[in-house]
Amino acid sequence: EVQLVESGGGSVEAGGSLIISCKGIGLLFGYSAMGWYRQAPGNECELVSSVSSDGDADIPDSGEGRFTISLDNAKNTMYLHMNSLKAEDTAVYYCAAEPDPFRPVPWATRITHCLTSARKGVMRYWGKGILVTVSS
Repeated sequence: EVQLVESGGGSVEAGGSLIISCKGIGLLFGYSAMGWYRQAPGNECELVSSVSSDGDADIPDSGEGRFTISLDNAKNTMYLHMNSLKAEDTAVYYCAAEPDPFRPVPWATRITHCLTSARKGVMRYWGKGILVTVSS
């Protein structure tokens, strides 16, 4: 059974930093497309960082210059390094993976909620999510 387990969430003051992790069980991160999504109350499920199966990383505008994604293939763990955090970064953060390297990931697909079945049309496996709270 494939599992993605997020950890490292919590509360931090605005301007601070936090690193959250995603441990993969039952799949190899080195061959998978990976992504971090987040969902704040009232907002859609938002992609905040991604790594293709070829290793190309991308950070959308919302996190550019502040967020960094990294992989430790030896530990089968993905990290999201978040700096200069803002109150609007408060959300539940989800780790997601698509293990088929020959399946193009439709990164631009909008997902209304990170917990709906529609998410599997983008990435096959998802973690349960972890809360990050940034206080101003």
